[in-house]
Amino acid sequence: MNQKINHLTEEINQLLATSIEESLLDTNLEESMRYSLNAGGKRIRPVLLLLTLDMLSNDYKLGFSSALGLEMIHTYSLIHDDLPAMDDDDYRRGKLTNHKVFGEWKAILAGDALLTKAFDVIINDTTLDDAIKVKLIRRLSFSSGHLGMVGGQTLDMQSEGSAIDLTTLEQIHNAKTGALLKFAVMAAVDIAEPETLVATALEQYSEHLGLMFQIKDDLLDIYGDEQKLGKAVGSDIENDKSTYVSLLGRSGAEDKLAYHTQAAHQCLAQLPDHYNTENLEAIIQLFNNRES
Repeated sequence: MNQKINHLTEEINQLLATSIEESLLDTNLEESMRYSLNAGGKRIRPVLLLLTLDMLSNDYKLGFSSALGLEMIHTYSLIHDDLPAMDDDDYRRGKLTNHKVFGEWKAILAGDALLTKAFDVIINDTTLDDAIKVKLIRRLSFSSGHLGMVGGQTLDMQSEGSAIDLTTLEQIHNAKTGALLKFAVMAAVDIAEPETLVATALEQYSEHLGLMFQIKDDLLDIYGDEQKLGKAVGSDIENDKSTYVSLLGRSGAEDKLAYHTQAAHQCLAQLPDHYNTENLEAIIQLFNNRES
């Protein structure tokens, strides 16, 4: 991982550590929220947002509130994904899942609280114009809602045990996985407001990243190292889910990964020469080579 990515990851972790204030209510809901929010992880989505903004402008810190909100929504989705009614996972990132520590009902409420906190963080950002905050909230609500992540998860859940084709699988993952990765890139576009050519190329780049991420996930779920993943492998087979590996085989899935990797590089090559794409290229390699 390059130095810039490491630096931004550390900045995000520091901001997240103080992002959930104490409540006057006599509950440990905030403890449950913090447990999952600060459980580690690579912070890929907020880092991608800040790297994109860093390339487009001189002040990536204008993306801090969007980056925090994005990670809160990603974390809430993981808490809910792990529940018995969904994937029924006991471990996440090598630690007990939220519902195993705090119980199911509190895990559900911790997820709900993180979802709503995400929008609160953005609306209270004093560094952004109101018009930009409205754009960001509109984009985040779309990306995380029934037309984005939640819709993709719904289609994924109702497809369990059914034979689906590659088109449907890509529909699922463009929404379930791709929507928040697309938000990461396009939130930076909303803040920096570059020319249309740049915005279009970055949007296409983000779409290829989303599919890359999911194809690699499908490969790791069967061929990954449980210690490095921090959770058991084989859950897709156990839940009778269609994946890129089940539809295309290992070789076919790896070919598809290579295709989207090359396409993502080509999108960045379309940007004008004065944009330094080095860090966004590094994200492509990170997605392609990750082991967890």
